[in-house]
Amino acid sequence: MKKILIALVCLTLTIGTFAGCGSTNDSKGADSSDKKYVIQLAHVEAEGRSVYAVAEEFKAAVEEKSGGVITVNILPNGQYGGDAQAIEGTALGTIQMTMASTAPLASYNSNFMALDIPFLFDSREDCFSNVDGEFGQALNDLLPQYGLINLGYADNGLRNISNNVRPINEPADLKGIKIRVMESPIYITMFKLLGANPVPMSFGEVYTALQQGTVDAQENGAGLVYASKFQEVQKYYSLTGHVYSLDAVLVNAKFFNDLPEDLQQIVANEAKTILIDKQRKIESENDADFIQKLQDAGMIVNEISPENMAKFKSAVAPMVQDYTGSAGQKDKVEAKYFDMIK
Repeated sequence: MKKILIALVCLTLTIGTFAGCGSTNDSKGADSSDKKYVIQLAHVEAEGRSVYAVAEEFKAAVEEKSGGVITVNILPNGQYGGDAQAIEGTALGTIQMTMASTAPLASYNSNFMALDIPFLFDSREDCFSNVDGEFGQALNDLLPQYGLINLGYADNGLRNISNNVRPINEPADLKGIKIRVMESPIYITMFKLLGANPVPMSFGEVYTALQQGTVDAQENGAGLVYASKFQEVQKYYSLTGHVYSLDAVLVNAKFFNDLPEDLQQIVANEAKTILIDKQRKIESENDADFIQKLQDAGMIVNEISPENMAKFKSAVAPMVQDYTGSAGQKDKVEAKYFDMIK
């Protein structure tokens, strides 16, 4: 009778996809089942960029520490689409993870527009201190209802303006310039206030649009500009530093919550250590180097004088008031989120 019961137990466990009864094989991952997991991680960045490098390192670390229970497939260079498409795919579960600009998250919840208010933070350190604290967590808490979990914020570079018309020294220099912006209302508003003609466009279309003259300008950090080879189709790079741009490290909520606890910890820990902390360090250290590389490639780089920087800040100053509203107002950031910024 005991042998019959043992056989029945083993059969039940097998049907439930758990490891065979009496197995003495130990898995390196704490998950005791034979179930395997695949993470498709999409991002828009090209080889030579910090995100590209850390994504590959994340893949190796997660696969090793899970004992092969998790396989990570990287979809770089916009293979899945732009940031908005990658976020949507992650929310729907078509892919499991993305490192994507936070700007498209405003289409899910308008409070994310707070992250892209120009000149909101005084420095990288100020920015990271806020997004790693109460302010960032309050925004993260908004995402599970859309099928997303944010594991943290990576550095998407200090955004500057490149163009083919003239150096941008003050807002008046942007008059008549068609500039590609992210598909976010806050960037459209920002560049209208600065006097440009903003054209919302997916990142994957930008190089061709610049090459063909569909747009004259774009705005991104030096590292992304160089890795995307925009120096081949842009002449000027003006160090406006209007936004400390961030990438959200997003994972599909159902996928993450269905992982065994030990695998959740592996994914979250390696995301924090590699995709966030290490990526920030690389991006910060490489910023000056990439500006020099753009100059070496023939771009004309100009800094902004304190007097002209004051003009930029003055031009966009109404945005904080315009994008602040009471709870429930469409396309507004609740005032409490700005109150959390230290």
